Amino acid sequence: MNYLYLLLALVLAPVLPGVVNQTKAFFAGRRGPGLFRLYFDLAKLMRKSCPRSSTSTWVFDLAPAVSLAVTVAAAALFPWTLDATAPCAAVGVVPFFYLLGTGRFFTVLGALDTGSAFEGMGASREVQFSALVEPIVFVVLGFLVLLTGETSFALLSGCAAGSWLAHPVPLALAGLAFFAILLSENCRVPFDDPETHLELTMIHEAMILDNAGPDLAYILYGAALKFTVLAAFFVALLLPRLGAAAAPVRGLVLLAGVLATGVLVGVVESIMARMRFLKTPQVLLGAFMIALLAILLFVLF
Repeated sequence: MNYLYLLLALVLAPVLPGVVNQTKAFFAGRRGPGLFRLYFDLAKLMRKSCPRSSTSTWVFDLAPAVSLAVTVAAAALFPWTLDATAPCAAVGVVPFFYLLGTGRFFTVLGALDTGSAFEGMGASREVQFSALVEPIVFVVLGFLVLLTGETSFALLSGCAAGSWLAHPVPLALAGLAFFAILLSENCRVPFDDPETHLELTMIHEAMILDNAGPDLAYILYGAALKFTVLAAFFVALLLPRLGAAAAPVRGLVLLAGVLATGVLVGVVESIMARMRFLKTPQVLLGAFMIALLAILLFVLF
């Protein structure tokens, strides 16, 4: 059953950026590009060629494919039905996040291999954000381990079993901290703007300027899949009493929650502007303190 929902998530991953864009278009009073725009873009890119920089090596050639492969592997580890008895639920949650980090690592390597100072600047900023986000991830995971007593994906099933009644404030704070992780890891406003073309504000987009054709399609699809997987983790963290439902219902509710998260991200991007680059560490430090506060409230009360 979990593999069926994994396949569904792989197929529907490009819809999530479309949900965000359509939500932003609604707030702006525009029609928007449509929910399925990314499918057409991917199909068009797959028919194009892949020009190479004269300074790049085999690292640049392999980086997009390897980054996509490890993201798919992370999606395969995620328990899409939130079944504590499923084989994938016994997998440790830490390797899941490090697989996603490995995808970023190869994207950064590919950017550095081009020899472009501009892409090197984007890679430097991306790594800086990653270093700031990693402690928040582990503090949130530490809270979930304290809450459920699990170190595997079974902790997501434990979160759903009445935790809102026993520890509503710590769980809400942990969810808020993870939402900041979701925005930062997927290069969304207010941390980054995927639609910008200004040199001094580009971060993730600056790393992939030399990619084209199928390589760019791999990167765009991998980014959409990573967005979907992290949104699923966010939804599983917050959904109450989901563990009592049947597996098919849990899977459908989880995917519906992922789409609702896309709407939430679109609302955030519609009412907020991208912050100054120097303010980003302060905001991530605030998210880190919120996650620590969740653990403190859980231990004390």
